[in-house]
Amino acid sequence: MNIFLHELNFYKKSTLIWSVSLAALLVLFMSMYPSIAGDIDSFKKLLEGYPEAVRKAIGLEVENLGSLLGFYSYIFLYLSLCGAIQGMNVGTSIISKEIRDKTADFLMTKPVSRTTILTAKILAALTSLVATNVVFLAAAGMMLSQMKTEEYSTKTFFMISVTLFFVQLIFLALGILISVIARKIKSVLTVSLGTVFTFFIIGMLLSTSDEETKRYLSPFKYFDTADISRTSSYDTSFVLAGAGIVVISLVISYIVYIRKDIHSV
Repeated sequence: MNIFLHELNFYKKSTLIWSVSLAALLVLFMSMYPSIAGDIDSFKKLLEGYPEAVRKAIGLEVENLGSLLGFYSYIFLYLSLCGAIQGMNVGTSIISKEIRDKTADFLMTKPVSRTTILTAKILAALTSLVATNVVFLAAAGMMLSQMKTEEYSTKTFFMISVTLFFVQLIFLALGILISVIARKIKSVLTVSLGTVFTFFIIGMLLSTSDEETKRYLSPFKYFDTADISRTSSYDTSFVLAGAGIVVISLVISYIVYIRKDIHSV
C-alpha cells in the first residue's frame, strides 16, 4: 500500500497536466465544429479536392463530418495520439525511474516481493489513467451537450470516448515491457514519443490500404472511431488483439522483472 501511494503521489502532477491538456485540446477542436457544420457543403467540396489516400491517412470521412459524432470521431484520432503518449510515458517510467534515480537497490531491500512492487506500480499507473479518462469524459460530455443541434446517441459517444482508455492500456503495457527489459533508459519521453509516433505513422500508412489484416500492425487502428460512430459496435477481433498485447506484455514483464538483476549504486 505504501508503494502504491508513493507511486500515485509521483504521478499526481503529470496526471493533472495530462487531464487538463486533453480537456483543453478537446475544447479547442470542438470549438471549430459550429463553423464547419454551418458551411458543411462548401467544406465538403474543399475536402473532396484532396486525394482519397490523403483523406484516408488522416482519418477524414467527408460524408460524416457534418454530424456531431462524425466530427468528434474524426478529432478523436488526434486526442488518442496524445493519450497514447501519456500511457507510454507512464509505462516506460515505472521501472526505469528507479534505475535512473539509483533507488532500485533501496527498493529491493524492503520486505516485499518483486511481484508486489510491480503490481503496486501498475495499479498506480492505472489509477492515473483512469483519473485522466474521467476528466476527459466529463469534459467531452459537456462540450457535446453544448454543441449539439440535434439528438445523438450517448451510447455511441461513450463507446468512442472509452477507446481512449483502451489505447492507453495497450501503450501502458508496451511501456512497462520496455521499462523492464531495457537496462537503462536515459530519456523516457524520447522513447515514448518515438514508439507512439512510429505506430501512429504506421497506422496512417495502413489507412490507405484496404487489407484488414494490416490493421493489426498498429494499435491506433484497432478502434476505428468512424466505424464505431456508424455501427455503435467494436470489431471483436481487434479488441481481442489489443487485450492480447496487454496480457502478453504484462506476463513477460512480470517474468523478466522477477528474474532481473538489479545493479546496486
